[in-house]
Amino acid sequence: MWQLPATAIAAAVRSGKVSAREVVDAHLARIAEVNPQVNAVTQLLADRARAAARETDRARAAGERLGPLAGVPFTVKECIRIEGVPTTFGTPRFRELIAPADAVPVARLRAAGAIPIGHSNMPTLILAGMHTRSELYGDTRNPWDAARTPGGSSGGDGVAVATGMSALGLGNDSGGSVRIPASFSGVAALKPTTGRFAADQRMLGPDDPGPASQLLVTDGPLARTVADLRLAYETLAGPDPRDPRAVPAPLYGEPLDGPTRVAVVADPGGHGVHPSVRRAVEAAAEALRDAGYQVDEVPDVPRLDEALKAYQQLTNTEFTPSWPAVRQLLGEGGDRYIELTMRHSPPVDAAGLIGLMGTWMNIRRSWTEFLDAYPLLLGPVFTEPAVEPGLESRDEAGRARVASAMRLCSVTSFVGVPAVAVPTGLDPDGLPTGVQLVGRPFREDLCLAAAQHVEDRLGTLTPIDPRV
Repeated sequence: MWQLPATAIAAAVRSGKVSAREVVDAHLARIAEVNPQVNAVTQLLADRARAAARETDRARAAGERLGPLAGVPFTVKECIRIEGVPTTFGTPRFRELIAPADAVPVARLRAAGAIPIGHSNMPTLILAGMHTRSELYGDTRNPWDAARTPGGSSGGDGVAVATGMSALGLGNDSGGSVRIPASFSGVAALKPTTGRFAADQRMLGPDDPGPASQLLVTDGPLARTVADLRLAYETLAGPDPRDPRAVPAPLYGEPLDGPTRVAVVADPGGHGVHPSVRRAVEAAAEALRDAGYQVDEVPDVPRLDEALKAYQQLTNTEFTPSWPAVRQLLGEGGDRYIELTMRHSPPVDAAGLIGLMGTWMNIRRSWTEFLDAYPLLLGPVFTEPAVEPGLESRDEAGRARVASAMRLCSVTSFVGVPAVAVPTGLDPDGLPTGVQLVGRPFREDLCLAAAQHVEDRLGTLTPIDPRV
C-alpha cells in the first residue's frame, strides 16, 4: 500500500477495501526498511498515527463520512508545528520546543482525514544551506545517488515521498524549497501564490517577522502525482483568521479564450543551462504542444538579475539584526552559507530598504504584465542536475553556482506567483530531471492542468528503492 498514490489510498479507505490501520502499518514498515538508508524522517509518530488510523476506521464502520484524504500518511517539515511534538528546526536548542497546536496547513490536512506520520529533516533553522543537513539529525541522502544532494530546504519530505515512506509531504518554499527537492528526488511539488494558503510565520513567539519572511515564504505540498498535488491544493487553500494575508480566491478560474499560451525559457537570464535540463524543458514543451497549448520560446523572463539582487538585499537586510544570535544556533559550519550570502549582498540602510520595497512592487508589476500575455511559463527548476551535498556552503564559487542554478525558483518566489514542479524522466546518469510551470497569481489550476499533461506524456518516476 505504500506504493499507492494518495488519491488511491483515500478512495480505498473510504470504500472499506483497506483499513486506515493497514495503510499506516504499511508505511511504518516502509520507514523501518528505508529510513536508515536515507535519513529523511526525523521524529516518527508511530503510536499517534496508529491511534488516528483507528479513529478513521471507527468512523467508517459507524457510517460517518470520511474526508478526501482519509487515511493518507504525510510527513511534516521540522519547522512546521504538529501539536504535542517538538518543532526542533533541526537544532538541539529547540529539542524540547513542544508545539501547543497544529500549524494551519497541518490542521487542514488532518481535517481532510490525512494522518501525520512523522517530522522530516531540513537544513538547520532553514539557514544552513540548500542541502538537507541539520545539526540535530545529520544528512539526508538522495535516494537516486548518495553523492548528490536531495536538495532543500524541504529535502526530507522530497525523499520520504519519493521512497514511499509517506504519500504526501508538507514543506515550505521561499526560493525553491519544495520545488528543488521534488526535482532532485523525482516527485512533484506546488508552490502556491502568496496568500493562497493560510499560515502563521510567528515561529518562536508572539511577534511577526519582517516583510520578506511574511511574503516570500509559502507552505506547499510534495507528492508523487499531479492528481495528489491537486487534492492537497484543494485541501490547503483558503483564508483563516490567523492569517490576514490569506485570500478567498476561487480554486479554479475562468477558462481562457483559445489555446493557452506558454512561454518557454530554458536558460533564464542567459547564464547557462545543462544539456540534460534543456532537454527536459524541450520534452515538456513538446508534451504541451501535443496537448493543444500554444507554446512559444521567448527571449527571457522579466528583469531576472535585478530581481535576484533585490531579493538578496531585502532578505539580508531583514535578517542582519538577528544574525549574531541566530548563528550561535547553527552549529559548527552551519553559518557558512549565510556568511557567504551576506558578503555577496550586504544589507542596505533605511533609505535603501524603502527603495527596495518600491523595486519589489515594480518587478511584480513587470511579471503580471508578462503573465497577462503568457498565462504560463515553462522553465527549469534547477539549471543543472543535482549537485554534491553542501556545495553552496563550500566557498563563494559554490554559493554562486547554486544561486545561479536556482534562479528561476528565487525570482518566482520574489514575485509571489504559483509554480508546479513536475518530473520529466531520467538523465544519462540516471538522475531525475524536471521542470516547473509558473502561472498567473491565483491560477494554480492552470499550472496543475499543464503539469498533468506533462505527467501524462512523460510518466512518473517514484516510489523507488534507495540506491545508496
